[in-house]
Amino acid sequence: MGYFKIFVVEDDKILARRMSYELELNPDFDVEVFYNGESFLKQLNEGSPDVITLDYLLPDCTGTEILAKIKATHPNIPVLIVSGQNDVLTAINLLKEGAYDYLVKTDDMIKKLRNIISNVREKVLLERKVDVLEKEVGRKYLFGNLIKGKSKPILDVFELMEKAVKSNITISISGETGTGKELVAKSIHYNSSRKKQAFIAINVSAIPRELVESELFGYDKGAFTGANQNKSGKFEEANQGTLFLDEIGDMAVDMQAKLLRILQDGEFTRLGSNKVQKVDCRIIIATNKNLAQEVKKGNFREDLYYRLLGLPIFIPPLRDRGNDIIILAQHFIQHFAKENDLPMKELTMGASRKLNEYHFPGNVRELQAIIELAMVLSSSNSIEASDINFNSVDGMHDLFLRELSLKEYDLQIVKIFLEKYHNDIPTVAERLDIGKSTIYRILAEEKKSPMRR
Repeated sequence: MGYFKIFVVEDDKILARRMSYELELNPDFDVEVFYNGESFLKQLNEGSPDVITLDYLLPDCTGTEILAKIKATHPNIPVLIVSGQNDVLTAINLLKEGAYDYLVKTDDMIKKLRNIISNVREKVLLERKVDVLEKEVGRKYLFGNLIKGKSKPILDVFELMEKAVKSNITISISGETGTGKELVAKSIHYNSSRKKQAFIAINVSAIPRELVESELFGYDKGAFTGANQNKSGKFEEANQGTLFLDEIGDMAVDMQAKLLRILQDGEFTRLGSNKVQKVDCRIIIATNKNLAQEVKKGNFREDLYYRLLGLPIFIPPLRDRGNDIIILAQHFIQHFAKENDLPMKELTMGASRKLNEYHFPGNVRELQAIIELAMVLSSSNSIEASDINFNSVDGMHDLFLRELSLKEYDLQIVKIFLEKYHNDIPTVAERLDIGKSTIYRILAEEKKSPMRR
């Protein structure tokens, strides 16, 4: 962090030199002395002190006057008043005006001063670390740093996210599992005016139905068997910040009514309590379900649906993002290599083609798992097509999520059966009720004319 700069303003030259000597016994302290208010004020802007010790009675002005001028231009610099008078009323007034502390010139004053400045330094360094961390968090959650890609669908998402951070409107994020809905929610929060407050996430589908209410609203001691102490809920924890309700479509209908009430009134009551609490938090929801269809089925309240709709953001599936697949793959290669202290590896043309031809039913999450496995399997500086392994749960079902020509479907079906039966062409021909020559022809045509991507 470098030296800790201290300005000592003291007209008693002997005391000033003693203070400077004693303070600089700490190798981290850099002290500059001023014998009057005028010379100090001239250097204040350029010197950038971390703390100031200020004699209350100077030959050209009073400590009160100097303190007011410091606070007018540098309100965050701690100012320690040093005075020969043990005047409680003066000390109280100076503290009200913004002085950090008030010390009387006694025999042990310098020792006390050194301890106070050491404490101030710890506080200042901690605040600087917090500032650095906040900036790092801000950089981490910049849209382009968090969500990799340059395709038109993802750029459209960025545009909506830019609009989202400019207001407190409710955000409803939809998309398939693994597309990165929580990352989008975090990015919106950490780029919004609420970024210094908490981001609280709760996955509704992961909580037993009977516990959702206590998780959201909290409870008081004795509210139910096992409630041995008070517990705050997610709404309380997210006050002034953002509450992210993931998989909101799985919330029970009776709980939806209670959620609607808090969204309308901005008030809630802990289980087992009669005390009404106010809450102010931004709501971001996410779902992989079509909530409009869930409303028609009677699974989701229509009034809550409209209350939560807000600004809709749809996260496109990875198969619709074109070359973003390769951009993301390269990002995961770099991340895995760094995290595991491994050398960087490059995707070969064959590996890139294989990735681009795949439909990724598990989206970005699946791609990351595939790349991490490929990094482990690769025995060279390159990731080959043979290092890319797909483990889709239902290959045939996922295949028909894609829009292909009939020839392309023929090829993919043959490939799925060849993988299933370990490249046993006679068995595959029998299972598909086609000739072996047909299989050879389909595979030969692929080499001549690769599938469109």
